[in-house]
Order: sequence, then C-alpha cells, then structure tokens
Amino acid sequence: MKRLMSTVAVLATLLATVSVAHAEGSLNIYNWGNYTNPELIKKFEDKYKVKVTVTDYDSNDTALAKARQGGTGFDIAVPSQSYLPIWISEGLLLETDPGKMENAKNLSKEWADPDFDKGRKYSVPWQWGTIGIAVNTDVYKGDINSWSLVFDTPDELKGKINVVPEMSDIIYAAIRYNGGEWCTTDKAVLKKARDTLVNAKKNWISMEYATVEKMLAGDFAATVDWNGSALRQRLQKPSIHYGYPKEGFTYWSDNVVVLKEAKNVENAKLFQNFIMEPENAALISAFARYSNGVAGSDQFMPAEMKGAPELNVPEDLKKHTEFMRLCEPAVQELYTKIWTELQK
Repeated sequence: MKRLMSTVAVLATLLATVSVAHAEGSLNIYNWGNYTNPELIKKFEDKYKVKVTVTDYDSNDTALAKARQGGTGFDIAVPSQSYLPIWISEGLLLETDPGKMENAKNLSKEWADPDFDKGRKYSVPWQWGTIGIAVNTDVYKGDINSWSLVFDTPDELKGKINVVPEMSDIIYAAIRYNGGEWCTTDKAVLKKARDTLVNAKKNWISMEYATVEKMLAGDFAATVDWNGSALRQRLQKPSIHYGYPKEGFTYWSDNVVVLKEAKNVENAKLFQNFIMEPENAALISAFARYSNGVAGSDQFMPAEMKGAPELNVPEDLKKHTEFMRLCEPAVQELYTKIWTELQK
C-alpha cells in the first residue's frame, strides 16, 4: 500500500543511457508513487535493452478504476493482495505463471503460494509491510503503540497528527479500537467506529499521503503511516519512532501483475522474473525500505535495514496483527458510507 505517495504523476526513466535509443521494445509500469527504485529500472533497461516508463498512482482504488476503464497503455500494475482477487475475477490480468518461472525458486516459503494467488499464477511479490503510527517522540513521550493517538488524541498531538486517506486501513483501525472484528456488520460496532472517526477528525491536521516530507519538516508531529515510510523518516530524524497499535494492526503485500491488455507481454514477464532475483529484490527494498518476499535478498540489503524496529514486529505485539483482506461487497458498501461521511 502503500507507501510514501508522491504527487508526481509520471516518473520518467532515470539515468537513461545511449543504448535506450536502440531499445528492443518498451515496458510501461503503473505503480504506487515514490515506490520504484530508479537503479532497478536502469539495471533492467541495460540488461534487456528495454525502455521503461513508470507512472504513479496513489491508491488501490485509483489503480483498479484505471484498469477497468481499459486502454491504459500499461503493461504492469502493482495491486495489494486484498484487491488482487478483484483484478483476477474481473479478467483484468494475464495468467503469466510466474510461479513456474526460473527465479520462482527464490521466493520465501510464506510468499510462494499465498491464498490470494494460489501457485503464483498471476503475481510476483514486490514488497510487504505493516501500518501503524509514526511519532516524533520529541513532541510526544507517551505510549505510541495505540490507536488512541489517532482517535483520542493527546493534547500534545492535537492539530499535529495526519491520517493517510486509505479507507480500509483507517476503518479497520477504528473498528479494532472499538473492540470489533474486521468485516463486521455489527451495527453497534459500526456506529461506534463511525462516531470515533467523525469526532476524532477535528484533532487531525490533515488526511494526506505526503508524510515523509512533512514529518521531517515538523509540519506533522505524528501520522498514521506504513513501516517503510516510518523507517525512511527515522533515518533522517532519529526522534521519529514507529508504533504498533496494540488494539490491532494489519500487514499487507503489493504484487506485480501483467494486465490482459498489455502490449509488451514478453518484457513484462522478463520483469516479473527479474525481480525474483535476490539482488534485484534488495534494490526494491533499499529504495522504499519495506521487506520483500524473496529469500536471500537480506544479504544485499543496506546495513541500516537489518534489525530495524520498523521491519520487525515486537514479539508481544505479533498476536495483534492481521493480514488485510477485502470484505464482501455488502460489507464494503457499509464501510464506504462511513468513509464518505468522514470526507465531508
């Protein structure tokens, strides 16, 4: 999800070389903003003489809507696991069988045969992570492992906390904060969640994705955020720490798929296989600072990522994590109504 969205609409291929003029085709990637390592792209271009263009999106809903429209010109997209079944069921993807590709042998056991894409018939893992709260502990010195910072905001953080506008993540947090289970239809729980969100919003400074820049600048003192984003913040500002809410928090994965309308199918398959090489998977993680699903990539990771608290859930909080999934359409409709009201 994720994950440090930029406002840039298109990321043109960086560090292009003369060989691009003689490129053997092209590849058009549609990915989350500020999430694609230019070094990875250049390495792929140089190896296969393929010109790559990367276009940004800011949410799963945006990417899905674009794909549904058709005529995108994109070959590859990177949906989260909770949305991937929709892409598959609606016939938006090619069955490229990456689970049978040469480098599939490098996939970590836990990511080789996931429920959302059994046998990896469509997708290759890109990155995975958690959602929690990044906090400047120079401003707030209390317990950061609680959604109370967002929903019952302490005085030190009032008017200084941001909430990323991801519907499922935020409604999940509100439901769990009120003792409910994800995908619940319990009217009492949903009313509490709705009231919690609406009443808490007055204490938020904003609902936006540009968290890294504003946390570093001091515009935000805290933000709901993803762990890789929080790690990038801490590396530049040591007073920023990442909290894992004890009421419950989710983890997610983003996955590289090939669109059914892709014009550069063979190049897209090359890319899927390419990113399952440990050294290349490490390049992906080194940029956005999330974990990946490729075994052996750790040895190529930057030293500061090894043992980073943002990438290692404390043992006593692991029991509170849950893999994010999309609820049934009728349930999603209920949640969308709450979300729409919150946006007013």
